[in-house]
Amino acid sequence: MAAKQDYYELLGVAKNADATAIKKAYRKLAKKYHPDTNAGDPTAEQKFKDVTEAYSILSDPEKRKLYDQFGRAAFDGSMPEGGAYGYGGSGAGQNGGYQEFHFNGQDMGDIFGDIFGDMFHGKSSGGGRSYSFHSDGNGGFHQYYSNGSGADGFGQGSHFGGFGQGGGFHGSQFRQKGSDIHADVTVGFDDAAFGCEKMIHLRDENGQVQSLKVNIPAGIDTGKTVRLKGKGNQGFNGGEAGDLLLKVTVGDRAGFERKGMDVYTNITIPFTTAVLGGEAVVPTLTGNVVCKVRPGTQSGSKIRLRGKGIVSMKDRSVHGDEYAIVQIQVPKDLNETAKEKLREFAKAC
Repeated sequence: MAAKQDYYELLGVAKNADATAIKKAYRKLAKKYHPDTNAGDPTAEQKFKDVTEAYSILSDPEKRKLYDQFGRAAFDGSMPEGGAYGYGGSGAGQNGGYQEFHFNGQDMGDIFGDIFGDMFHGKSSGGGRSYSFHSDGNGGFHQYYSNGSGADGFGQGSHFGGFGQGGGFHGSQFRQKGSDIHADVTVGFDDAAFGCEKMIHLRDENGQVQSLKVNIPAGIDTGKTVRLKGKGNQGFNGGEAGDLLLKVTVGDRAGFERKGMDVYTNITIPFTTAVLGGEAVVPTLTGNVVCKVRPGTQSGSKIRLRGKGIVSMKDRSVHGDEYAIVQIQVPKDLNETAKEKLREFAKAC
């Protein structure tokens, strides 16, 4: 029987590699050979078991010291008096039998989170956690952990799917939320300003079309996202479905320009109104209003209409403003009387 590969060689690290390098190497290999992404590949399954075994030893300073001194004999029972560690159960690692890998005093949540999903992230608030990860000899893995006061959140343990049998998670303890779906949606200027209900149609990978009614909130702007909870991909093993995330693009409206919650428009006033002052009609999103024009108003100046802009998505009592940019109309065809009056006006100035 061929000799088993050296643990350092399995992880692809030097014998003097530090803990960070060892952890990084294991993370990469465990993701690469995880059977959920290598369904039906017994070679990948064995690789995953081998690198996990190697990491369980090299990540523990005491076990690593023994391995450096005695090799695998320190753990496989071939040393006198059963070896330095009782590694695994009866017949551990023999002929596909039970093998157990312990990770004590370390935070494995980030590694398992990368491999198996969010269920391993954010579960511990401090030290004292121990992980046990073992092969059952029947193509499956089981994972247990404790925070020092019993099983933490997953009952007595959990079973990672039968490798080579479709993978995945088994047992009601491991319900996994489905992934989110991202899509784009375009809404009209007024629909975004005032809110609306919009029917959208999505085509899945099988060509099936799904119609959904979406509530577009008033005040939404380009780049914002509408979340439809539970309308994403189906969850695993009874887990809740993911969400549908719709990235919004707001269309244009003739005569108006939107900048955040503020709205800009142009108005044209007669030359005499600009000089003498008066009133001007200004279009707004909700209709025309009459505004006062101060004497001596210059072309390009702005008239501010407070509260006539876009409503805030966070507080419906808050609105942006509208700014009317003044353009002065210069008369083209004047009769002789008007021209004479303008000449008098020029002399008077």
